[in-house]
Amino acid sequence: MRKFFKNRIVVVITILAVLGVAAFFVVRSQQDPTATQYQTSTIERGNLTATIGATGTVRAKQSAVLVWQAAGTVEGANVKAGDQVKANDVLAALSKTSLPQSIILAEADLATAQKSLEELTISNTAEAEAVIALRDAKTAFTKAENWHRQVFSGGKIHMKKIVYKTFGTRTVPFLKEFRAYPDEGTKKKAQEDFDLAQARLDDAQRKYDELKNGNTAEIIAAQARVDAAQATLNLARLLAPFDATVTESYPLPGDQVSAGSTAFRLDDLTSLFVDVEVSEVDINSVADGQPVTLTFDAILNKEYHGEVVDVAQAGTVTNGVVNFKVTVELTDADPSVRPGMTAAVNIVVEEMQDVILVPNRAVRLVDGERVVYLLINGEAVKKEIRLGSSNGNTSVVAVGDVKAGDVVILNPPAVQFGPGGPGGGGFD
Repeated sequence: MRKFFKNRIVVVITILAVLGVAAFFVVRSQQDPTATQYQTSTIERGNLTATIGATGTVRAKQSAVLVWQAAGTVEGANVKAGDQVKANDVLAALSKTSLPQSIILAEADLATAQKSLEELTISNTAEAEAVIALRDAKTAFTKAENWHRQVFSGGKIHMKKIVYKTFGTRTVPFLKEFRAYPDEGTKKKAQEDFDLAQARLDDAQRKYDELKNGNTAEIIAAQARVDAAQATLNLARLLAPFDATVTESYPLPGDQVSAGSTAFRLDDLTSLFVDVEVSEVDINSVADGQPVTLTFDAILNKEYHGEVVDVAQAGTVTNGVVNFKVTVELTDADPSVRPGMTAAVNIVVEEMQDVILVPNRAVRLVDGERVVYLLINGEAVKKEIRLGSSNGNTSVVAVGDVKAGDVVILNPPAVQFGPGGPGGGGFD
């Protein structure tokens, strides 16, 4: 019997404890009805940096994959991954004995072509003679032209003729100079001399031009033969096309390679870029020179910087979505950043100072209008607002009856929504 009463006492005490706890929460909820109902935040005045986010892959300023142009045995590899090379450096070559006959003979062709080119560029005797002949023809023409002008001027001219005087039994010729109007014979001879000088000048000029042009053509042809022979020889070796870093290296001395097999990859790492796709909705906010922040999954706890260097003028359509390519250059890249890494890019499109900021979580779309609910005297009060720029988490209040210090509800009750419900939608 005593045991029965003892058990009843325990049950009563337990019930009273449960009722006491329940009463505590009922009283508390009556004193502060929002204690467990709403999550809130305080509207603040501050600065906002509006960004557009995208992802892309790091690439070098310039890249090239070099492949063998001929089959053979690798004679020597002069570089390895990580080495710096200059344009036209020989990176690797094939053994001559392993090359096709056409490539081996190209060395002899190159020597012959270089000798011919040297002779053409050094020996210019014929051209010098043509220059002298042309100069003499010009002098003769000038003299004939001046005389022709005097004879046909219509006035007296200075003339000479031979006269003879007899002294005893001897007759002696004398040259007599005088001025007189030219007779027809003088005019005829002046015209004939002028025409002959003109013809000789034309011949001299034509010969000079032919020789000069012909020599130039021969030089061009000789240079082409040199280039052709050199190109054939280059099939047996690999040259760096630009200043770069060797990022991949495959050949080793003695390797048997085939035409088309990969030998090296070169990257110009002096500048690194990231190409990202920006939606047509945001592209008009992006411009050259805008600052950018970048983070990498492969590089923890470090932020890099850059700037927009190119914005595509035409978009591309993928699955019905129009995007524009934007190129970002890193300005503080270090050896940790490598081509091929994935970068999270944030383009800073606007920076605003001392503005009213509201958490995006608090914004709702009610009856086609964006609203927030303020907690005033324990009640949720709806306020219509219009938003400005956003950084994804926070937006600027462009228009609305809210101020710094107001308590905004992050999870307003569903019963507050009008037709259309708690729709989301993007922010202005």
